[in-house]
Amino acid sequence: MAFEFAFTPEQRLLKRSARQFMRSQIEPGLPDDDWSGHGGDSPLELVKRMQHQGWFGIGIPRALGGAGMGEVEYCILMEEISAVDSSLGTIFGAHSGIGLMPIYLFGNDDQRERFVRPIAEGRHLAAFALTEPTAGSDAASIKTKAVRDGDDWLISGTKIWCSNGNFADTVVVFAVTDETLGAHGGVTAFIVSKGTPGFTVGTIEDKMGIRQSNTAELIFDNCRVPKQNVLGKVGEGFIAALTALDGGRVGLAAACLGACKRLLDDCVRRAKDRERYGKPLGKNQSIQWMLADMATDIHLAEYAVYHAATLTNEYYEKIAHGEPVPRALREKVSRAAAAVKIHCSEMTGRAGERAIQIFGGDGLKMKYRIDRSFRDQVITEIYEGTNEVQRLIIARELLQEGA
Repeated sequence: MAFEFAFTPEQRLLKRSARQFMRSQIEPGLPDDDWSGHGGDSPLELVKRMQHQGWFGIGIPRALGGAGMGEVEYCILMEEISAVDSSLGTIFGAHSGIGLMPIYLFGNDDQRERFVRPIAEGRHLAAFALTEPTAGSDAASIKTKAVRDGDDWLISGTKIWCSNGNFADTVVVFAVTDETLGAHGGVTAFIVSKGTPGFTVGTIEDKMGIRQSNTAELIFDNCRVPKQNVLGKVGEGFIAALTALDGGRVGLAAACLGACKRLLDDCVRRAKDRERYGKPLGKNQSIQWMLADMATDIHLAEYAVYHAATLTNEYYEKIAHGEPVPRALREKVSRAAAAVKIHCSEMTGRAGERAIQIFGGDGLKMKYRIDRSFRDQVITEIYEGTNEVQRLIIARELLQEGA
């Protein structure tokens, strides 16, 4: 019997409805010129419409206000949202994949009720703050500190590259609580609410791509956080960060997949409609090969992404229910997440270059949005862990297996 991957009827329905909604209700509201503004509130009206669909708690149980689905469904949404706009995909991924999920996975019952419920119900937005000016790929070297002060913690430091940072209601913040223990044992995760004294938003970055997504600097100056807002156990924050990032990478890969599928559709249409020397572009063998290479990348990526999503879902289910997680499963998820992040982000780069070749000079015109796809792709090889770091993750596990 041939091995076959297939969505369930419910997943196919979600995919169809999400595509129809995004293309009929959201795409017409996107700015024609993404250079007209950055880092403001322009996407929030569109985000609110998406929240009303119940998507922003897709992986959270119904008992907590979510949709009661899982990582496969999260990736379906990431794919369909990003096929319309990568900025909206970034907002959704930063919220659902790495902002909300660690609170659900590692939070206690009180935290799930106070924070997960309003986020899952679409009343609040979430964000994830790990990266610092001197700790990007080397996330274990963060300098933000948290010190005890009675029953509270005082957080001081600066976070950068925080998607949703300037409008999120809830932010998961990572800080050093014991310098002597290093990343594994000395870093703790905290849940910080918007408006907490000592927590302010700094610079909003003016970026080359995903310009309608907010990328903020967050400043903590003796920000007082109650002990009830410690996420998980003191000293185990880095585990929460790595776990969330595994799922985030798979979601990012799904976003790249959606963007590539849409780009391929545009290129096929161009190859059929545009004529050169009295015949359609698609009659040119070099154009056919570019289209075939794009389709091949997408075919392979789709299987890999949803395989990784299925593994991640199994992993997350065990954590959420307090079950022991086999080391083999944890390593399999990390490797799969790293692999699809590399493949899909670099796939979008190749697709963008081919699209510009197929569109020719028109590919540089903003009216076709090929330039936007090209600019939005660049960041995918960097955030959620650079591709160089992902290769290190894979190589280290391979060498450990062979030891």
